[in-house]
Amino acid sequence: MRMKEDQARIDISKEGAIAEAAEAARNIAAIIGMGSTMQYMVATATSELATNIHRYAGHGSIAIAIISSGGRQGIEIIASDNGPGISDLKSALLDNFSTSGSLGVGLPGTKRMMDQFDIESTPGKGTRVIIRKWLEKTGEI
Repeated sequence: MRMKEDQARIDISKEGAIAEAAEAARNIAAIIGMGSTMQYMVATATSELATNIHRYAGHGSIAIAIISSGGRQGIEIIASDNGPGISDLKSALLDNFSTSGSLGVGLPGTKRMMDQFDIESTPGKGTRVIIRKWLEKTGEI
């Protein structure tokens, strides 16, 4: 893992890297002042994406950075791999859909937890997911 105070890049090639990615995301969320609930959501979403890389592609990366837009700060996580891709992206975003016998809540849950969720996947070429969570100015949890 390579980490500066405001960004990190984690190579996902072994199972232990999943926890590293989640912890890095939680730490960076804390740096910008996200409360414990939001830190947990960011870490969970990052863990889901890293798990998918490990399970389906075998190798990829998670990049985490602090971002700013319109006077607000947030965290951006980019998960990318050169694996088999997702052949039915629409179904993969539905609750309880799984091609591996899992619960099928990873991608849909990640989408619900984050403020922004973008995914691109090409069968045979890989998948790239970009998620963002913005720091709330009031009522932060």
